Amino acid sequence: MTQTPKIVPAKPDRAAALREFWHYFSVNRGAVIGLVVFALLVLIAIFAPLLAPYSPDLQYRDAILKPPFWDAGSDPRFLLGTDPVGRDMLSRLIHGARYSLFIGFFVVSGALFVGVILGVLAGYFGGWIDAMIMRVMDIVLAFPSLLLALVLVAILGPGLFNAMVAIALVLQPHFARLVRAAVMAEKNREYVTAARLSGAGHLRLMLVTILPNCLGPLIVQATLSFSNAILEAAALGFLGMGAQPPTPEWGTMLASAREFILRAPWVVTFPGLAILITVLAINLIGDGLRDALDPKLKRS
Repeated sequence: MTQTPKIVPAKPDRAAALREFWHYFSVNRGAVIGLVVFALLVLIAIFAPLLAPYSPDLQYRDAILKPPFWDAGSDPRFLLGTDPVGRDMLSRLIHGARYSLFIGFFVVSGALFVGVILGVLAGYFGGWIDAMIMRVMDIVLAFPSLLLALVLVAILGPGLFNAMVAIALVLQPHFARLVRAAVMAEKNREYVTAARLSGAGHLRLMLVTILPNCLGPLIVQATLSFSNAILEAAALGFLGMGAQPPTPEWGTMLASAREFILRAPWVVTFPGLAILITVLAINLIGDGLRDALDPKLKRS
């Protein structure tokens, strides 16, 4: 008697999937440039103590408001000049990259965690659970994000950690609404029905069966929220409600130097450029991820 050979389902070729992803991502040259710039910022943040020529809090009282190296009155010790209390601008900018990237990572992680849980519950169960969660999300979205973050920080107290918590709470409705829509579109498909008939429980259906098929839009939203978090934190720092001096956070650096904007424009120009370059790089990466992960854009 001849045995019928077993048919083993082919495993998905991850290498081919990665090649396809990189193909569509690399078509967008701006996204590749943004990725390179962001990778450099990450390396600068990691090796900040080695790259910075001085401590970010070290004051040189004999070199207050020294201009950058191309100005006639510059000091060769300080390539980008010094701030109003004699601290090296280059060292503070390098260390500031650590704070800005940590803020983005913390805020996105917190907003993603809470938003995904609420969105999955609302989209999967529907009914009064969906109505209750979504009405709360609508109330949060009804307020301007910066104003709501200011109110929350005023309640929690000024500080970098409280500012990050407030920004995460403000941004999480975007993730909740996105996940809810994706779960509602997926939960009635054949593979979900098959998993349900095979005995999978609600928790497995939500987190193992449905959620992995909703990751594409989430990745793009997380990338864009990363840049929004940096901007919101810089705005709160500028208003004195975020990181407090002498923390070398870029928004706080802007706030402490705004009265010298006419006398010493470099003290506000360099932190502003750092925020601009970082946010622009992340937004370019987000555009590339959208191009690579959206099936409709692939077909076009």
